[in-house]
Parts: sequence; C-alpha cells; structure tokens
Amino acid sequence: MNQLFTLLQAAPAEAPKGGGSMTLIFILLIILIFYFFMIRPQQKRQKQVEEFRKNLQKGDKVTTIGGIHGKIREIKESTFVIEIAHDVCVEVEKAAINVDENAAKAKAPATSENSEN
Repeated sequence: MNQLFTLLQAAPAEAPKGGGSMTLIFILLIILIFYFFMIRPQQKRQKQVEEFRKNLQKGDKVTTIGGIHGKIREIKESTFVIEIAHDVCVEVEKAAINVDENAAKAKAPATSENSEN
C-alpha cells in the first residue's frame, strides 16, 4: 500500500521536447479539415445557387422560399415579378427564389450540350 502512495506522489515526468510543433501541426490539420469538409462545399453550393438564379428566364416555373409557386413574368435588376394565378402577380427579391434541385439538374445538361456544339 505504501508503494502505491509513493508511486502516486512521484514527481510528474517532464513534457517531451518538440511538443509545440506537434500541437501546431494538429491545429493546422483541424483547420484544413474544416476548410475541405465545411467551408469549401458551402462556397461551391453558393456559386451554384447564384448561377441558377442568374440563368432564370421569363416563363420559368419557380418556388419562393415562402412556398409560393408561379412563373416568372418579368425580370428586373434585383427582383422578379412572378405570376401566381391568372393576372395575379407578386414582386419578390431574387434571393427569395428557392433552388429546385430537379430543375437545376434538368437545366445543367442542356447548357453543357449547347457548349459542346
């Protein structure tokens, strides 16, 4: 029992030398992981959203982030005029247009086929 207390009360061993560089490498590794798994995909997604909204044209069916469905009737500098029923139009910000994944995928091959010709 006395040996156990003696071992527990022994002076702690010194920290290994060069530990600071390992800590720095570990922190840099975490920053890289955050960048490649969180920041970069979000930036890529944001570019896709901007491209989708930029390529919208008159007559395209859209959904707003509030859930309103309609067709684009007019395109202004920072807004769309959307017809939601016969002769019922609302003006919404371009940022309020929800990106429909199916519509974005359907438009993408058409643009890539045109660029190949």
